[in-house]
Amino acid sequence: QVWLVESGGGSVQAGGSLRLSCAASGFPASTFYTAWFRQTPGKEREAIGIIGSGKTTRYADSVKGRFTISRDNAKNTLYLEMASLKVDDTGMYYCAADPYRDRLWTGSARYWGQGTQVTVSS
Repeated sequence: QVWLVESGGGSVQAGGSLRLSCAASGFPASTFYTAWFRQTPGKEREAIGIIGSGKTTRYADSVKGRFTISRDNAKNTLYLEMASLKVDDTGMYYCAADPYRDRLWTGSARYWGQGTQVTVSS
């Protein structure tokens, strides 16, 4: 059975930090590209960070310099370190995985988690 389970969401004040985790099971996650997506009210879900098995990364401009994506292949776990959080970062955060980087970045992932809510208050 395949699953991706996010954790670490919560409420934080602007300027604060959070760390999200995504545990994967049921597929060879270490060979997949993995990514974090965010869906904010009134907007489409967008990719904010992606990382490959070789640890190469890509970020959306909106989070570049503030968020760091990483992964522990031995633990099949994906992370998102979020710093200098802004009210606009509020939303549901999802992890996703796919064998193909470009397909994943555009949102057509093979596997999705259920999401974890992040709320940033002013």
